[in-house]
Amino acid sequence: MLRWLFLCLFLNTLVSCENGTPTSEFALFEKYGPLVPDPAGIFDLPAGFTYTIISRTGEIMSDGLLTPDRPDGMATFPGAEGRVILLRNHELMPRHAGPFGADGALAANVPENKIYDQGSGTQVCPGGTTTLIVNETTLEVERSFLSLAGTLNNCSGGPTPWGSWITSEEMVLNGGQSGYQKDHGYNFEVPVSGEIGLADPVPLKAMGRFRHEAVGVDPKTSIVYQTEDMEDGLIYRYIPNVPGQLSQGGRLQALAIKGMKSLDTRNWEGQAFPLNKPMEVEWISLDNVDGPDDLRFRGFQQGAAVFARGEGMWFQNQECYFACTSGGQKKLGQIFRYIPSPFEGTSREQKQPGTLELFLQPENSTLARWADNLTVAPWGDLVVCEDNPNPFLFGVTPDGRIYKLGRNVGYESELAGCVFSPSGQTLFVNIQVAGLTLAVQGPW
Repeated sequence: MLRWLFLCLFLNTLVSCENGTPTSEFALFEKYGPLVPDPAGIFDLPAGFTYTIISRTGEIMSDGLLTPDRPDGMATFPGAEGRVILLRNHELMPRHAGPFGADGALAANVPENKIYDQGSGTQVCPGGTTTLIVNETTLEVERSFLSLAGTLNNCSGGPTPWGSWITSEEMVLNGGQSGYQKDHGYNFEVPVSGEIGLADPVPLKAMGRFRHEAVGVDPKTSIVYQTEDMEDGLIYRYIPNVPGQLSQGGRLQALAIKGMKSLDTRNWEGQAFPLNKPMEVEWISLDNVDGPDDLRFRGFQQGAAVFARGEGMWFQNQECYFACTSGGQKKLGQIFRYIPSPFEGTSREQKQPGTLELFLQPENSTLARWADNLTVAPWGDLVVCEDNPNPFLFGVTPDGRIYKLGRNVGYESELAGCVFSPSGQTLFVNIQVAGLTLAVQGPW
């Protein structure tokens, strides 16, 4: 009888998957086969897949500066002669190994106007971005350089369709505190270039000052969606005054669920936000967006929905996926999917609103634990980094089935920045605390 009961449960699970309804306890499957132990003891992958370490913290870059520590969010762009341009964040505070050396002496080699915050003494703010020019055939880094300097805690961000990278500070600090000269808590835009050089460090203040995490940009409208890495964070959108020109100002708004004021989507106390049921949304305009770190409080009071640590975000194929690392009844994480209105950002969107769906909420840690950075694979699956000491890289099919794609077994460190090359042949991912960037290839 017991065996028959288990068989029925298994068959019911298969039926639900075939009907496109994601499941929880039985969703794990082996799309590429089991993970094979890595002889080097660093990163396990399925048979037929390989990884190459293309960058390590402390290496001397082409501009004479040092490869910074703690690589995080990344994006890729096509370069000349088939090369891949890889832009990479570094989630650094002054205590971490930055590009200027332990004593900050190498900062003297950089023009002062190219460093956002000089700090004081050896406290030159070490955060920012690096750019790597990668030969995808040989997986050699042919050129590497610092591309944004003087920021803090650059965690994630996102690519734009007009050829730039938005890098986000996950830290709100006031100028004058602890030796910092300027306010922090902003987005910065870094142009994509294969030539050595630093971006002008201009904070995009109209996009809001808060603990930024990731962004996703709609190529149709230039609207930028943003996550906030707080247990009581909001989801924001920025509507630029001039499409493709974020520095020209715009409107910042927070997501709310239509007819459900100040909804708690975290589901810590029960399933307040339903699974796999698209909900219509509306957007609440915010003011004083460059003030103290209180946007989430004011937005919630105005009716915005609250989210559990919004982290990775990716916009592709007119869908925007984002992860909430500590959502769900067991706080194992959630993944949401937002589909914009056909009239997104205009007065007509009220008649046909965008929708938000809780796409995935695993309640079994063997399936997934603490989803963070994510991307959409060329074939439509999600690829997700876990933020825990022994994390997996896992995939999710459009119908919600989860499979393991890799695992960090060499270091106690989260994975970060997963992103495919423009060709789709290579997946880049960071082992953050180890300061390693890997290029993964195989029979995708």
